[in-house]
Amino acid sequence: MTKGKTPTVISVLVLATFVVILNETIMINAIPSLMADLHVTEVAAQWVSTAFMLTMAAIIPTTGWFLQRVTTRRAYATAMGVFIAGTVISALAPTFAVLLIGRVVQAGGTAVMMPLLMTTLMTVVPEHDRGRVMGRVMLAISVAPAMGPFVAGLILQIDLPGIDAWRLLFVVMLPIAGLVTWLGLRQLENIGEPQPGELDLPSVALAALGFGGLVYGLSQFHGDSYALATAITAGGIALIAAFAWRQIHLQRTGTPLLDLRVLLQGTYTKALVLMSIAFLAMMGSMILLPLYLQNLRGLTPLQTGLLVMPGGLAMGLLGPTVGKLFDKFGGRPLVIPGSIGLTVALFGFTQISMTTPYAVLLALHILLMLSLAASFTPVFTLGLGALPMQLYSHGSSMLGTLQQVAAAFGTALVITVMSARSATLRDQGTPADFAELDGMRLAFLVSAVLSVAVVVLALLLPNRAASDPHAAPSVEPEAPELVKN
Repeated sequence: MTKGKTPTVISVLVLATFVVILNETIMINAIPSLMADLHVTEVAAQWVSTAFMLTMAAIIPTTGWFLQRVTTRRAYATAMGVFIAGTVISALAPTFAVLLIGRVVQAGGTAVMMPLLMTTLMTVVPEHDRGRVMGRVMLAISVAPAMGPFVAGLILQIDLPGIDAWRLLFVVMLPIAGLVTWLGLRQLENIGEPQPGELDLPSVALAALGFGGLVYGLSQFHGDSYALATAITAGGIALIAAFAWRQIHLQRTGTPLLDLRVLLQGTYTKALVLMSIAFLAMMGSMILLPLYLQNLRGLTPLQTGLLVMPGGLAMGLLGPTVGKLFDKFGGRPLVIPGSIGLTVALFGFTQISMTTPYAVLLALHILLMLSLAASFTPVFTLGLGALPMQLYSHGSSMLGTLQQVAAAFGTALVITVMSARSATLRDQGTPADFAELDGMRLAFLVSAVLSVAVVVLALLLPNRAASDPHAAPSVEPEAPELVKN
């Protein structure tokens, strides 16, 4: 690859990933429309997001095995084909149950795209240029979720006779996904050769039930039945432990579904933990800030989307610059200030009131997003770069899985803390709005305290990966073989 030029395969995968990640958050603003048209409660309607997240958590652990068994083109065609099928089902869904099935199918395709993109990037891009290319990747995956609610807000304003507003979200997505798939199959070339290996069905079952159960259990902590949520979460953890034991056994006797030897690399493990905690803190703030703006400050969903969109855009636009700085100076000059900025922003949110100027909220949110941009690109690159090439797919799958778990845990944690604190204050006679505000402050404080661990881990990370897994001693690294289909 020529330095300064992004390979076509990466550009195609980035575009496809942008589309599927945009879809992940596009339903947030459609909940009221969904409730009215399909006659479901708010709790039921939230399942359009919960089911998506559960499916991602259940499927991503299998992607490391899958990506090593099929060609790049086949993995791409499968992921986008499944995603398009789910989009069609969702657009035509006559009932809420069918809509949920469509969202689950969509998530099945989405779950493959991010590990496919990361694995391909780490394979085709040499170590000296990974920061720049990873920065462009982070632009796509940062801007997409920030744009989702805003794009949905615009589409939901369209009033077409005979079609429900929420269906338009899928109708608009369908031709875009179809065009991206067509372009991809025209441009994409296979990277390397598939490897033989049997699929261990008990591992698939344990991964799906374990990670899916854990995410589901964590998502239930916002209700009144904490005992049931705790039992489901504990069951998920037990099944994950059984899954891990089986993978260790298969590493000696067969083909593991998820190769846990990635955890033996210290730099990767530190990066994994740092990313998980940072993602947990980020998801907590993404849940709390809209609740504060809409429930206590009276903003509409569209106004809320407009207020938080600059932070997401700033995070994405800074990505390429962060990547270039990483290539030049290494990770520590970026990750350490980024982790400190994350902590400062979250502590700033603990001071919100009923009259906090919107400019202050905007500034804090932009600081939060810029800090994450300065951290995520170097940490992704350092962590995966520390692995040997044959473990890239497993390393990216592990990262993706723990991101889903961290998202669920972050959501459960802040909602539980906020609800418990608010209920206690209401019982003591505090007005409902001020009780909820105090609960949000405490939840932000918990996120801020957790983010201190990110600072500590940032200090422990090396400036660069110990070695480039592509390179042999005294030999110029060669580009991976491109196999046309």
